[in-house]
Amino acid sequence: MFEYENEYKSKGYKILAGMDEAGRGPLAGPVVCACVVMPLDKDKIIDGVNDSKKLTTKKREVLFEKIINTATCYKIIEVDNKTIDEINILNATKLGMSKCVNEMNIKIDMLLVDAVKGLDVKCEYLPIIKGDAKSYLIACASILAKVYRDRLMEKLDEKYPAYNLKKHKGYGTKEHIENLKKYGKCEIHRETFIKHFIG
Repeated sequence: MFEYENEYKSKGYKILAGMDEAGRGPLAGPVVCACVVMPLDKDKIIDGVNDSKKLTTKKREVLFEKIINTATCYKIIEVDNKTIDEINILNATKLGMSKCVNEMNIKIDMLLVDAVKGLDVKCEYLPIIKGDAKSYLIACASILAKVYRDRLMEKLDEKYPAYNLKKHKGYGTKEHIENLKKYGKCEIHRETFIKHFIG
């Protein structure tokens, strides 16, 4: 998990950051991007950090608190469903990621990012395929984005109870699609994603 971090540290890069997103695929809600700078001293490494998709909900919640309490600096940005519909999900992800980095109150020397290219950032960056499973910093960002978005969708479930968002977090499960056909869309649905299901 430290191959890239060690490589750039050995090249003299001092401030390394990791970045990832959560929510590119769902039918409802925002895409959430997170950028984080973590201390890389051995005694400050958080045990158990891994790709957020490989962790249980409970484990992610515990790690989320540890990461935000240990981080040198972090930023989490939401890009809403209306923006996703206007500029498409890839461009919305790039927008969110670029804002994340540019709003960090620390100068980043090297940014490790999960797969996404074409960012408008003021630092060097390296897109890494499946980066959340290969880089500690990206994995930390992955956990921040995932937990933040899951919590947000649970809150939105209170506002839009018909869809059971707290269960599927806006993803296109059978239950979500059935409820969408039954009740129609609400203001957090992505028009460009749901047109295949409700026309």
